Amino acid sequence: NGCTGEDWYEFDPEGAKALLAEAGYPDGFETSIYYRDVFRGYLPEPGSVAVEFQTQLRDNLGIEAEVVVMESGEFIDESTAGNLDGFYLLGWGADYPHPTNFLDFHFSASNPQFGDPHPEIYEVLEQASQIGDPAEAAALYEQANNAIKELVPMVPIAHGASASAALATVENAHFRPFGAPLFARTNPGKDTFVFMQNAEPLSLYCADETDGESLAACQQVVEPLLGYAIDSGTVEPRVATECTANEDSTVWTCAIREGVLFHDGSTLDANDVVASWAAGIDASNPYHVGRSGAWEYFSYLWDGLMNEAPAE
Repeated sequence: NGCTGEDWYEFDPEGAKALLAEAGYPDGFETSIYYRDVFRGYLPEPGSVAVEFQTQLRDNLGIEAEVVVMESGEFIDESTAGNLDGFYLLGWGADYPHPTNFLDFHFSASNPQFGDPHPEIYEVLEQASQIGDPAEAAALYEQANNAIKELVPMVPIAHGASASAALATVENAHFRPFGAPLFARTNPGKDTFVFMQNAEPLSLYCADETDGESLAACQQVVEPLLGYAIDSGTVEPRVATECTANEDSTVWTCAIREGVLFHDGSTLDANDVVASWAAGIDASNPYHVGRSGAWEYFSYLWDGLMNEAPAE
């Protein structure tokens, strides 16, 4: 459970005013609120939320905030790099059921998304990430959450629910706990399957994207070693028949399924798996050329890339 720790602060505008005055801003200050006009289950009306946020800052604290709408790709790139000077609205959905997917991604030593990373947070997370037993690591995640509350690199606003709908003619329509629907497991009942989502994919170079629209498309054409069952967090085989770990979960060995073919008829083997990972984690790899250049997932999963990109 990544939400352990002390409860968040109660709504206290008078206390907030006192803290602003103590910091030298008795009359508030000017800032900006950035967002991308993309609807999400956790942020279904981003424009309305931004205006409400703007109103409460002004009415309660005297803070004047300009609302700035950004193009989706630019917003992701600039917020990822920590370049937005002010507030911005960001949400996150789980890729897998573990605290690292929320805490380590956003608060690691290599992520400038919320400003300069805090060692009080990321050093504790680094310790926890090396412990395979969730019960043993629980106290460290609680400590990290308490540090997030104390240092406030971000402010949690809400936790939203999501839903999905399909025509009655679609067989095996589903809404997965982790990831996008898998079209290969549905039957649309006709030759054309129309799928609506919040925005266009930013690109299909999947290893260098984090937005849900790109990843939804990527999951239709890229097969993982292991995946999750459609209706649960149960791990099931995909390209690998199984993956086993050593005692402390630092080394994993996967057996690749036999007879897997690429679109051109060539056979998948372990070298192809290694090549896919190398394209993401090795900055000198000739295929390490994505859209954003952030390689955010690889940096987060491995606490940085293997090396620096070659000088141009």
